[in-house]
Amino acid sequence: MTGPASEAQPVPQSAHPLGALTTYELNRYRRELERALKGLGVGVPARRLVQDKLVQVLAEQDSRARIRADRQPDL
Repeated sequence: MTGPASEAQPVPQSAHPLGALTTYELNRYRRELERALKGLGVGVPARRLVQDKLVQVLAEQDSRARIRADRQPDL
């Protein structure tokens, strides 16, 4: 039987540094963090850790998107 969402839940961890993840792995890790965040109660201490990790993932995705945009030739 599962307990309430406010109980201790494992925080998703990346197997490698964010910069070393493939785009697919980074997207999957983002979804894991988003699901974990939805499952955590507001007062759970791990919530801040998950939020910080999600911010890092979003920053990495944004950085990659800017690099792709800079590489596109002007038409």
